[in-house]
Amino acid sequence: MSVEQHRREVEALLRPALADRHVERVVLADALDRVLAADLFAPVDLPAFRSSQMDGYAVRSADVAGASVGAPVVLPVVAEIPAGPGTPVVLAPGTAARIMTGAVVPEGSDAVVPVEDTDAVRFGVHATGAPRGSAGTDVGVLAPRGAGELVRDVGSDVRGGELVLAAGTRLGPQHLAAAASCGVPVLEVRARVRVAVVSTGTEVVEPGEAAATGQVYDANLPGLAAAARRAGADVVLTGRTGDDPRELAALLARAAEVADLVLTSGGVSQGAYEVVKDTLGDGVTFRSVAMQPGGPQGFGTHNGTPVLTFPGNPVSAQVSFAVFARPVLEHAAGLPAREDETRTVTAAIDSPPAKRQMLRGRLGADGTVEVVGGAGSHLVATMAAADVLIEVPEGVDRVEAGEIVRVVRL
Repeated sequence: MSVEQHRREVEALLRPALADRHVERVVLADALDRVLAADLFAPVDLPAFRSSQMDGYAVRSADVAGASVGAPVVLPVVAEIPAGPGTPVVLAPGTAARIMTGAVVPEGSDAVVPVEDTDAVRFGVHATGAPRGSAGTDVGVLAPRGAGELVRDVGSDVRGGELVLAAGTRLGPQHLAAAASCGVPVLEVRARVRVAVVSTGTEVVEPGEAAATGQVYDANLPGLAAAARRAGADVVLTGRTGDDPRELAALLARAAEVADLVLTSGGVSQGAYEVVKDTLGDGVTFRSVAMQPGGPQGFGTHNGTPVLTFPGNPVSAQVSFAVFARPVLEHAAGLPAREDETRTVTAAIDSPPAKRQMLRGRLGADGTVEVVGGAGSHLVATMAAADVLIEVPEGVDRVEAGEIVRVVRL
């Protein structure tokens, strides 16, 4: 079976089952990396009041138009305005108010002079050390300021009713900060696809446990669960079984109850102990796909829930997920479609012409890509060193150095 045909059939199974995700309302603290389901419009002007951009003195620009270091304009300081609630006094001509960053600019004032442009080294202390610039004293202004300078005007960030965040945005810290600045505590986001990950094989053990000769540490359970989360899914169940069909059947039954999609690893090849094949039976189609690594594949339903079955070799499982599962999950999550990428190979690549080769690769800064490690599906360390898969299509037995290849980001 060709890769494209298998991918089309997997998508035909999954897309209807995972489409039209309902909307959830989540607080900002839980919204990171979620996908916004509806446009967010500003409920109010931001800023909602005129405020100072700096610590300094609120003045009338006309009063300080001729100020200079040699001829400072000395103004009495009639008020002190901290950041926070309250209505400041109206500033009369020929006066100043000491003001803090973010504080309300008083009526009558149209500019703020930063403390650096006054004769106060810091608030309340004159250059000579005498108290100056606090309410009830005066301040010398050493430079002019035009109308509106260092004043944040009402709505200068966003006007009420304007678009702040568009539907489909994957919410990062900056998006959550923008929503919070508008006073929005809850966002509508797309519900995540619920995924269960099941790893099989008597030979696999939990990392951290003692592994006997013939046993390997299970890379598939954490690896596939992490891949599903990165694709926008919510992993609601993970489990590991040996080669006992009854044990696996019980775990799959629980997975089908709580998940929208079940992913399995192992037990799908041509050996004598293929527990996934033995357990899922007629509900899943098992086949060999013309892809290396990742040839043995299966798809179907179990108790009404879609199932994708991947090979047990860790690299094969990761490649299978990237090629067959990830695009559908990302689409269901509302994430943007990945654009095709191409790179120039640094060295020749030989490939079996009957199969699509998916080699681990590492991108270079100059638009190149190099193969990392060999083609073996057990070479997990080289998977960790790679950042892309290099795709050599069916029908191609050799790619020469300098030729263009398609790459798939990991």
